Amino acid sequence: MPIEAGCTPSVRETAVKIVADAYAWMELFAGTRKGEFAKTMMEEAETVITPDTVLAEVARKYIREGIKEETARKRLSTILEASEPAYIDDGVALEAAKAYLQLEKRAKDAGLDRPSLFDAVVLAIARRSDGKVLTGDEHFEGLPETMWISPS
Repeated sequence: MPIEAGCTPSVRETAVKIVADAYAWMELFAGTRKGEFAKTMMEEAETVITPDTVLAEVARKYIREGIKEETARKRLSTILEASEPAYIDDGVALEAAKAYLQLEKRAKDAGLDRPSLFDAVVLAIARRSDGKVLTGDEHFEGLPETMWISPS
């Protein structure tokens, strides 16, 4: 995602690969403070990766909410222009299966609803790419692979 004129990213000692969750994209498109934080983190990242399942998740949310298909397509295009898509292969599938079991146990212990398989795919892609999941989804809270969306 290009940095707007007049904005200077902060210098990081270590470059970060971000795996953007649907939560991050939805907040960014909604223009919330969390979305501004997500946008800044993406702009400062070495690489932004978006799992293909996140595209489906974003599309589902827009269609379910009655957003025009044209608007949904534009936002999906923005995601693809601003990030590298990541796809499920056999390695991601196996890692996602393990991640799902971990997320499911953590959710049960915390009294949360069961996570989606989409969440497990996002976590698997982060683990396989040595990236951080940019999210505010409570299923990821406290995981070492999480970059929590929290505007200052």
